[in-house]
Amino acid sequence: MRIARSALSVTAVAALSLGTATALAAPASAAPNTTPGKVCGSGYKTVNSAAVGSRGTVYLTYNATNGKNCVATIRNTPGTATDMSAWIYVPDTQAYDEDYGTYTSYAGPTYVYGKAHCVDWGGSIGNVSVQITGSNCAALAEHRVTTIR
Repeated sequence: MRIARSALSVTAVAALSLGTATALAAPASAAPNTTPGKVCGSGYKTVNSAAVGSRGTVYLTYNATNGKNCVATIRNTPGTATDMSAWIYVPDTQAYDEDYGTYTSYAGPTYVYGKAHCVDWGGSIGNVSVQITGSNCAALAEHRVTTIR
């Protein structure tokens, strides 16, 4: 009886531990915990985006009310903090903003006044970065470059 009770106690503790670890672990297919609209704020609508390899997406948003663009880089699966960035540049005015740091979910927001201007923008997650130049220039074609360091 004593052996059976000890075995039952060990099994119960193991099951409880496994259940706790499973409950605390993020699912493999976890969705991002934010959106470009939440990062950039009210009134910002996504006008362009680019995949950052398979790790996430960098978004270019625009607010027609204030004429500003915003960039946010959002991971597909939030997790352990990693180096991330979001940046935007307006060549005509030389306005520039960037956010670089170690984040669990997203980098940004970065803002510049971009009404009636072409913009260059991009972001990175870990060792994968994407750069878009000549974006949102009416009939002109943009140029995209993805780099793995």
